[in-house]
Amino acid sequence: MTDEAGPAEGGQDVTPIQLPEEHPAIAPLSFLLGRWRGTGKGDYPTIDAFDFLQEVTFSHIGKPYLIYTSRSWRLATDEEGQLTRDAQGELVRVAPLAVEAGFWRPQPEGKVEVLLSHPTGITEIYAGEFRSLTSIEMVTDAVARTATAKEYTAGKRLYGLVPSQTREGEKDLAYAFDMAAMGQPLTPHLWAVLQWDWIELPSGAQLEDWALSDHIWAMGTNPAQSSWLLGCWRAGLNVKNPRETPRS
Repeated sequence: MTDEAGPAEGGQDVTPIQLPEEHPAIAPLSFLLGRWRGTGKGDYPTIDAFDFLQEVTFSHIGKPYLIYTSRSWRLATDEEGQLTRDAQGELVRVAPLAVEAGFWRPQPEGKVEVLLSHPTGITEIYAGEFRSLTSIEMVTDAVARTATAKEYTAGKRLYGLVPSQTREGEKDLAYAFDMAAMGQPLTPHLWAVLQWDWIELPSGAQLEDWALSDHIWAMGTNPAQSSWLLGCWRAGLNVKNPRETPRS
């Protein structure tokens, strides 16, 4: 896919941005593509319950796999357990929580192989399969830990689209994560509902390129998307997302 926008306002030429075509193998996973953002809850027998904000991104580079990244933050709550917001109405982040990254590799007959790495010294290999066209269940096939990593022996995850509670006619991404760790059997640990997020740039926005780039990066966009958005802004285009996949 190529942006053929041509000269931007003021006569400045725009270099076409080459976007990779999706590899046919990732078609079954294409419903995941994009950035998802939402809140969830965590609990486990060895820790106190908590609320968190999470951002998950699924992207690709034209190869037969998805690139996955996730990061989360603990959220502040009041005495009644309700999420706290600041003067601007934003959720109050208390501290960063987990970060994980990896690859989702679709396989024949509805199978999926997932590789995840964590900065805590743990790497996981999941064997998964589709439960429906837009839901996937997976369990760990192997877990490797460094000498200093905490005890973690197994995990089970479920991802799937569900009707959105906030956007009529759209779908949210729900997931649940059970884990066996610190001497505990496989036990529910995390569950969340994430909304498909997009980036909208107003046509003719009065921003310098460097300021726009910083703004895009602050929203967590990957490098390829950042370049594409910057090129479109220079061309005076109104952009929502390079891939506007219906969530239905």
